[in-house]
Amino acid sequence: MTTVVVARKGGQVAIAADSLVTFGDTRLAHGYETNEKLFKAGESWIGMSGTTAHFPVLRRALNSLAPEELLLGSRDQVFDTFLRLHPKLKDSFYLNTKEEDADPYESSQFTALIANNCGIYGVYSYREVFEFDRFWGIGTGRAFALGAMYAAYERTKTARELAEIGVRAGCEFDKNSAGPVRVHTLKLARGE
Repeated sequence: MTTVVVARKGGQVAIAADSLVTFGDTRLAHGYETNEKLFKAGESWIGMSGTTAHFPVLRRALNSLAPEELLLGSRDQVFDTFLRLHPKLKDSFYLNTKEEDADPYESSQFTALIANNCGIYGVYSYREVFEFDRFWGIGTGRAFALGAMYAAYERTKTARELAEIGVRAGCEFDKNSAGPVRVHTLKLARGE
């Protein structure tokens, strides 16, 4: 799967990801394909975990929204944008929304992290949205990343440094994560 993290520190936000793609037991490492897990949508950087098919779909779906529909600057804006996006994922990209019979809502089948000059956010499969104050991680390497970022938080100066530490820990211990590490940083619009 993956290790994707977001971090907020020192007046900046960072998003980082590993570069490995897996298909069951097969690894498609960097050097065989570009393997970009982070993409830009408007003024935000987005990283996700889930099936490889989600990456081009979510990138195309988000970038097809009009600028007034692609609003990711607050928890409510992220929720509204992904709520608007859900029917498009079903109708235009044929998303299968069924996970289990007892599901309370239709699933979007992916987890995403967002970094922009307003903060860092997470979107989960039922369009639950979280705004994180310090850092967070998703994917199969998330536990390693979260532990490393927690341990390093006080001794790091920047969001970039913290995010790199998280993804490197995922790459070190998660069998489904590998470098190189990709990182993007942005300056926060309002100070810490």
